[in-house]
Amino acid sequence: MDEDGNPSARAEDDSPETEVYRYGDFLKRLDDQGGLDVREMIDGNVDGAVYHHRGVRVPGYNVTFVREEAGSRDVPAFSVEVDTVGPRRSWAVFDATRRWDVFLVQSDGGFVIAWMCDEEFAAEDAQWYDSKSGAVADGSFSFGIFVHAGQAWTQRAQLLETHDTPAIIPHEDDQFAIPDTEEEFYEYLDISPGEFRARNSAQAPDHLGLLEFELSIDL
Repeated sequence: MDEDGNPSARAEDDSPETEVYRYGDFLKRLDDQGGLDVREMIDGNVDGAVYHHRGVRVPGYNVTFVREEAGSRDVPAFSVEVDTVGPRRSWAVFDATRRWDVFLVQSDGGFVIAWMCDEEFAAEDAQWYDSKSGAVADGSFSFGIFVHAGQAWTQRAQLLETHDTPAIIPHEDDQFAIPDTEEEFYEYLDISPGEFRARNSAQAPDHLGLLEFELSIDL
């Protein structure tokens, strides 16, 4: 891992079971290249890339970061676009004026790419952790990508192709709830579909740096 385009040296908060690397100059690299996908970022075998968004996970085959100009928005931004499994559709847009750190977390469970801005850390994690890297190493982050490969993922993707649920819902014991339909998904979460629709994401806490989020099923 080098400091020019690849994750940097291990963070001080690593445990023997977990290694955390920080991507140096992530937004600059995104500016230079226009986009980055998960395969480039981990330089490894990727069959699945599951987008973690504030407690739900959107199954995909790949996830791409894209740099965006301000355009109709008030601020420059970057987006996360999911090449979803099945008829799902999902993307998110983040405020690029925030100070973001992007990490690669490697453990026995595989790879996770997580990103966190200073405001999220200060509001949600600073009282518990000394640094962002410590928080993400412990699994405390709002946004991330879980990287999968191999037969286990292929079987799960085939299962998810048959469900009309926008996302899967993780539990603490490493199990997942997979509602059969979109209606059951929103009943399970006890929220309305409108809370996962583009600019309504402005209802999310400002400290997350989230501008837009879309999660839907194309039936």
